[in-house]
Amino acid sequence: MSNNKKQKLRDLDPFLQREKERYPQPLPSREYILQILKQQGIPVAEQTLYKLLSITKKEQALFSRRLAAMMREGQIFRNRKDDICVMEKLDLIKGRVQGHPDGFGFLIPDDGSSDLYLSAKEMHKALHGDRVLVREIGLDRRGRREAAIVEILESANTKLVGRLHIDHGILFVVAENKRISQDILIAKEHSLKAKAGQVVMVEIIQQPNKHAQPIGKIVEILGNYTAPGMEIEIALRKHDLPYEFSPETGKLSAKFPKNVLKKEWSGRRDLCQLPLVTIDGETAKDFDDAVYCEKDGKDYRLFVAIADVSHYVKPRDAIDQEAYTRGNSVYFPRRVIPMLPEVLSNGLCSLNPNQKRLCMVCEIRFKTSGEIIDYTFYPAVMRSHARLTYTRVAAMLANNSSQEAEEYAELLPHLQLLDKLFKALLKARKKRGAIDFETTETQMFFNDQGKIEKIVPVQRNDAHRLIEECMLAANVCAADFLQKNGQTTLYRIHESPVPEKIETLRNFLKEFGIPLGGKNKPSAKDYAQTLLKIQDRPDAQLLQTVMLRSLRQAIYSPDLTGHFGLAYDAYTHFTSPIRRYPDLLVHRAIKAVLNGEIYQPGDWNMLGQHCSMTERRADDATRDVEAWLKCFYMQDKIGECFDGVISSVTGFGLFVALDEVYVEGLVHISDLPSDYFHFDAIKHMLLGERSGKQFRLGDRVRVQVVRVDLETSKIDFVLIEAEKKQKRSQAKERVKKKKAP
Repeated sequence: MSNNKKQKLRDLDPFLQREKERYPQPLPSREYILQILKQQGIPVAEQTLYKLLSITKKEQALFSRRLAAMMREGQIFRNRKDDICVMEKLDLIKGRVQGHPDGFGFLIPDDGSSDLYLSAKEMHKALHGDRVLVREIGLDRRGRREAAIVEILESANTKLVGRLHIDHGILFVVAENKRISQDILIAKEHSLKAKAGQVVMVEIIQQPNKHAQPIGKIVEILGNYTAPGMEIEIALRKHDLPYEFSPETGKLSAKFPKNVLKKEWSGRRDLCQLPLVTIDGETAKDFDDAVYCEKDGKDYRLFVAIADVSHYVKPRDAIDQEAYTRGNSVYFPRRVIPMLPEVLSNGLCSLNPNQKRLCMVCEIRFKTSGEIIDYTFYPAVMRSHARLTYTRVAAMLANNSSQEAEEYAELLPHLQLLDKLFKALLKARKKRGAIDFETTETQMFFNDQGKIEKIVPVQRNDAHRLIEECMLAANVCAADFLQKNGQTTLYRIHESPVPEKIETLRNFLKEFGIPLGGKNKPSAKDYAQTLLKIQDRPDAQLLQTVMLRSLRQAIYSPDLTGHFGLAYDAYTHFTSPIRRYPDLLVHRAIKAVLNGEIYQPGDWNMLGQHCSMTERRADDATRDVEAWLKCFYMQDKIGECFDGVISSVTGFGLFVALDEVYVEGLVHISDLPSDYFHFDAIKHMLLGERSGKQFRLGDRVRVQVVRVDLETSKIDFVLIEAEKKQKRSQAKERVKKKKAP
């Protein structure tokens, strides 16, 4: 083939124009490389590919980088001869490794097919989170698809946090993330002279393979495991939470004025005389939202003013990039990792009392029935007339002669009107059929050493729900406004339960003689009506828990599929741009529509996936911290007995939530009364084979604390009655043995 013909082959690339627009020296596109490889019908050497596509010597380095990127994404693969193969032609599956604390793992395939089991031997080649290629090798002894790792496409772990151990002079770090079961070997010269037991940050300098363990070097010593606040330091690093602002963010933050400038009022409505107020918890420091309600003839007019973060945080500037990476603020006990720098989160953007602030307003008109008549969005300047708390507002509304009512006498009529609107919105909520689960939230109180002193339930009052209904209304209006104006955005979606979960729930409820309406596809209203029927039953908590677990998790997405739980066709997040990145995107989208523009920040699907991930990451991190703190709190309670309720039933035992201390622990199946117990997933219970003894979700039990493990954040209980019976049985056996000849 002549050089001319080769050049023509390269010129036939259907994506050549796109590559020319992107790069000054365009290379053959990925799609075309795959096409050429498929046409060859056999694995191709890299040098042969150079000739086929007329890759010059100057282009070879760049072309090799493109091939490497295609390998990382699993489009191509190099065999043992180093020839390039098309992944589609090989029986290989790409996906992400999910490790298990017991040493084995699973491959979560990219194509959404069922998971494949990875033995402990295979897991020696990779770490949790790595992207790999595997070959299916059959079924394991439990009938699961099993795989062998062929190639590591991308190593997910470059740094990790763990505790240093020294055994016979060998240094190694055990990762805090228990899904990483391999020890990280440390050379003495790379130990920073850390002591055994200390928490350290490790940089992995050699990834694991089938012949060797991972090797790392210590880059930071965090300190002793039980030092105050160490649990948060560990969680930040374990979950890859950004906790330090970049120097660029600091420089940009320093340029903001201390107060709103007069020139910034341009194009905004002046609402400074409107008696807007913030209503939050006692410990809140950043105030996103303020509310005010007035009568409009027979109707209600609600003003929801939200901090105008988008005025200060511009697309793709340093603060915006930092906010995107964080995705949301993270609220740990006694410490907050904010999404925005303090100059904004607690200063310029926070609707502090008697301070002029820029805001975006959603003004809504309601019928007396709570139905929305119309709404409007506009930028404004406001002044919060008071920083109120839920407790104070509830006291004022309950007793208009209270001390709080006298202190805020000027605001009381507005709050009473807001309360009337709230009651109308509650009726509308009930008519709509939104699901309203009753859950118990707790608050930790700490001593001077930073450890838990007590854990108490947080009592939700009508002031909490009042603000919640106002925010829901503003969020619904934001979703409707963007939808009607054809502006893509991130909706907060909550899809209806999957058919399998519905079937399981129906079978469970049938055991109690409780029907669930809606035939094959129950609505939120069907759920709400069932909850109403069971609310006065003694087993209401059990039934509600099972119903809650049948629902999916809410996520962010540009797909308008509605919010099942709230019974809305369209719903988004608009009311918390200080602490949630999706809300900031929604504000920008609304402003774009008001200006007659289209807002396009990038791939909306990718944005939704990222924001959903950061939300889950924050939940996981806070859960870890709370679990460790509760373990530390229970250390001196070993041997004590508590009443509790079975909060979860698994194949390996019962989780019990204690009444008085709001701590959860495990009664292992081996500690149940002498019998073989079998797990019934549909009935959420363990059933004794010989005795017929049942342990069911929601059952009340009395337990004794027998073990607290700080390293794994696990608490073990034994059942008191089971313990007594076992001791009596053992005593009888001893008596029998003594009497025997």
